[in-house]
Amino acid sequence: MKYGAIDIGSNAVRLLIAKVDEAEILPVVDKLSFFRVPLRLGADVFSSGVVSDSKVKDLVKTMRAFWYLLDVHDVEWFHAFATSAMRDAENADEVIRKVKKASNVDIRVISGDEEADLIYKNFSQAVVEPDKDYLYIDVGGGSTELTLIRAGERVKSKSFQLGTVRWLAERIPDGEWSAVEAYVENLQSEERPLYAIGTGGNANRLQRLALTPRDEAIPRIQLEQVYEDLASLGLEERRAKYHLKPDRADVIVPAAEIYLRIMAMAGCSHMLVPKVGLVDGMVLDIHEQWKSEEMQNKRRADKRAKKKSKKKEGH
Repeated sequence: MKYGAIDIGSNAVRLLIAKVDEAEILPVVDKLSFFRVPLRLGADVFSSGVVSDSKVKDLVKTMRAFWYLLDVHDVEWFHAFATSAMRDAENADEVIRKVKKASNVDIRVISGDEEADLIYKNFSQAVVEPDKDYLYIDVGGGSTELTLIRAGERVKSKSFQLGTVRWLAERIPDGEWSAVEAYVENLQSEERPLYAIGTGGNANRLQRLALTPRDEAIPRIQLEQVYEDLASLGLEERRAKYHLKPDRADVIVPAAEIYLRIMAMAGCSHMLVPKVGLVDGMVLDIHEQWKSEEMQNKRRADKRAKKKSKKKEGH
């Protein structure tokens, strides 16, 4: 069974086509194809409050393309989820209707809590130690989700309006950093120090720039050096020196600052980067929904079979 997950984020729109392998103790996402389109819906929404007509047209074209890709890959189950930018967009309902009419793709806008739930599903993909406490930090274009994981279980999570595109638009709400600090302070314990897990496209790029081996955590001091090097350059210099795409070159600096500030608040000395994102959690969620529906169908089929059997016995 192939699944498709569409993540309509504030910086980019992504499509992941994957299978889910349940041969291991925990389900593992087997990625088959991945597509990313840098629409940056948040640039409109965080500045004007709405998705512009031109961006709506681009989103429709992207969803049409994704629909055909899903068809070519014989994907039977897929969902499209929209996050922070669409949560804030005053014309979200209108955008959803236009996309549905033009591309046959239903978009569901999820809350910050639902986004945190989907991100947590990725925890099984990370190589972690069960006796440690982890602060899961997922930095997106419009929001940042923080999750405390203890003994392999989620204790609490919260979404904050701290995102890279929102940062560039200078639309971080007053008091949001204070709210993050208060939240993180309540997670800390002298007996159980926190270790950071960073997810999102910027976390993956920062690890490569830090020259840290794939399965090793980035030392905070090393991440600070990468941040200083990036921040000291102009946008075009940054692109040329580090071979960054335009939509990565501007957001990577605020992303690094968000990771670093939260790590400093939490006293985290290292950040593990498991190379998964929100869209991976979406695939796992879709797989769970498919399994649930399959079980319901089986129960209904068994019920019908029993009724038929009783009728035959009556004759």
